Amino acid sequence: MIRPIAILVGLGFSIVVLLAFVTGAYTWATEEAQHTAEHEFHLAPHGPEGGFEHDGPLGTWDMAQLQRGYQVYKEVCAACHSLKYVAFRDLAGLGYTEGQIKAEAASYQVPGINPDTGEATFRAGVPTDYFPSPYPNAVAAAAANNNAIPPDLSLMTKARHHGPEYVYSLLTGYGPIPDELTAQFPDFDTPAGLHFNQYFPNLNLAMAPPITADGQVTYAEGNPEPTIRQMSADVAAFLTWTAEPKMVERRQTGWPVLGFLIFATILAFFAKKQVWSSGSPRREHD
Repeated sequence: MIRPIAILVGLGFSIVVLLAFVTGAYTWATEEAQHTAEHEFHLAPHGPEGGFEHDGPLGTWDMAQLQRGYQVYKEVCAACHSLKYVAFRDLAGLGYTEGQIKAEAASYQVPGINPDTGEATFRAGVPTDYFPSPYPNAVAAAAANNNAIPPDLSLMTKARHHGPEYVYSLLTGYGPIPDELTAQFPDFDTPAGLHFNQYFPNLNLAMAPPITADGQVTYAEGNPEPTIRQMSADVAAFLTWTAEPKMVERRQTGWPVLGFLIFATILAFFAKKQVWSSGSPRREHD
């Protein structure tokens, strides 16, 4: 008795899932696109002209760009955004020496414990520490940012579709509301405390433009001019590295592995041909 009931329950479940799938597919195929300001004027992200050095299966890190991006993060983004999954010692991957890493870590104050009283305190960072949050807690972060908590940036380019391009586009996408949008959607507006950005899904973003002028960050001699687009590209590349620091090494390992697998497949094919060949040669009869 139990087996037929189980079969019927399973069959009913399968029918419900199939109906849901068919209904959803039909709705997706026949439903008209929403005619809203967000749908009509939201732009797909794009990267800087010429793309990033790390793009493509043969891409590599541009260490100079990563260091510039870290400088932009430190001088601009770190005021609001944390990098809680990145330790100071990880900066060795950007080409910094041990002494430079110690100096960078010591320039930050990180939470600690007073060994004499046991009370919470702050101390100079060491290479094994992680980048500290600019706010003590989420409540303080929201209070300082119009009730919007700035997200951690450690994995941002992995958390967003076309992450590096999204970061670059968002940083360069602030501006006035286009006249075409106002003409087509008279009721659309950017509320007080928000900022219009066509690369943000609902067009209005709580984050004020962080990079507002060329030369906002001073690069060392020999680097490109620190324009808004250049600084945006540099910090987008840096955040790509924080999200996946071993990306280039993984690609470089993948190509030899792929070559070995192709060679092994060919070798196995000829071995199969040899082992399963058509028996011993026929004997000729007199």
